[in-house]
Amino acid sequence: MNRSADVQALDACNVRLVDPERVAAVHARMPSEQDVVDTADVFSLLGDPRRLKLLVALLDGELCVCDLAALTGMSESATSHALRLLRAHRVVSVRRDGRMAYYRLDDAHVRMLVDLAVAHTEHTEAIHPEREGDKQ
Repeated sequence: MNRSADVQALDACNVRLVDPERVAAVHARMPSEQDVVDTADVFSLLGDPRRLKLLVALLDGELCVCDLAALTGMSESATSHALRLLRAHRVVSVRRDGRMAYYRLDDAHVRMLVDLAVAHTEHTEAIHPEREGDKQ
């Protein structure tokens, strides 16, 4: 598609463009709508503290459901449910050994996301406007 046509399509709603060439370049590399939705789903999965604990526990390698439940303080049932959800989104994968199920992070990308998120919070102090009433 013609770049000027792309910019005109973006400008169709009468939004002023300060840097139309840059807007066109960013627009050209923007992921598909479905990829954006799927990525947002992964971030929402990581946004739950219990599921994030499971993922942090798996940074050191695979663990069975029983050990993950003990580490996170969740019931085995709740742990299994959370792991099923993470597995459905390819955040974790499973290896079965008889009746035991061992979970691990699915790939290096997931490890990097978790590592970076934890490292970020360890070296910064978040400001939570929604928690202003909690300060005393």
